[in-house]
Amino acid sequence: MQADTSLAFQDLQPDEILGAVESLGQRSDGRLLALNSYENRVYRIGMEDAPPLVAKFYRPARWSDAAILEEHAFATDLAADEIPVVPPLSVGDATLHHRGPYRFAIYPCHGGHPPPLDDSSLLRQLGRLVARIHQRGSTEDFAQRPALTIAEFGVASRDFLIKENFVPVDLHAAYESVCTDLFAAMERCYERAGDPPEIRLHGDFHPGNVLVLEDRVHIVDLDDARMGPRVQDLWMLLSGDREEQTPQLGKLLDGYLEFADFNPRELHLIEALRTLRIMHYAAWLARRWTDPAFQTAFPWFDSHRYWDEHVLSLREQLALMNEPPLEWQR
Repeated sequence: MQADTSLAFQDLQPDEILGAVESLGQRSDGRLLALNSYENRVYRIGMEDAPPLVAKFYRPARWSDAAILEEHAFATDLAADEIPVVPPLSVGDATLHHRGPYRFAIYPCHGGHPPPLDDSSLLRQLGRLVARIHQRGSTEDFAQRPALTIAEFGVASRDFLIKENFVPVDLHAAYESVCTDLFAAMERCYERAGDPPEIRLHGDFHPGNVLVLEDRVHIVDLDDARMGPRVQDLWMLLSGDREEQTPQLGKLLDGYLEFADFNPRELHLIEALRTLRIMHYAAWLARRWTDPAFQTAFPWFDSHRYWDEHVLSLREQLALMNEPPLEWQR
């Protein structure tokens, strides 16, 4: 049954997409544009007498219905707090809908471009928004969504890649050795950070999930929302080398402190979290490799060169985790 559902998802057709949206009483004008998403299938749908909508079709088996609804409730609460998060639309008192083998939600459509990370005032604004998300996120825990942990993002990623033979045999020893060293270094990072408390996070707060249009900002895609340390929603907004990241961090935290406190010890986690993201990304591509969309979009993934470079990048991360964290003064 799961295989049939996955195949249907991979071969989702325009008439099925439009039919699902119209089953909610929406009148489409037939225009459909696929948006940049691989984990789920996301489309901009033109409406006859209304602004366009965005329809998200969820990948089978990734999240339970309860976990999706928990994300929807979090986004709705944030929007109710006047934080510019884009929540799903409720139709018939429901935000998650089913049609045939598909689960989907619809959202208002907001245009925009990723934020320019050299804009100091915008970085400060983003810091304020992240702090407000965290203020709401710290009021209770997720019950259905997991935490960002070394075990799930690191150990499970390594084990899957080895078990499923994605890592070339001649690199097994080097890969497993560097992973062992990485996990020990991550543990030391968490110790230096004081094992900070976990709160509900956006979880994937990179520039692509922030839309800027003139003076308006919208935050989208809470699909990766989970429990974790506060710094997880900050470090992906940093770019460049250490000298460039330091003032960016200062502006972000200037804004953040207007609404919430921040423990600077969490800065010890930045390179550990970056390493976990690198490892999880490789395992994510491997887990989705049977989806033809992934083989088309990432043709370089299943090559020896990719794994050579992957092991090298992990070794570089090992060195970075042993360096002092970014400097920040209140």
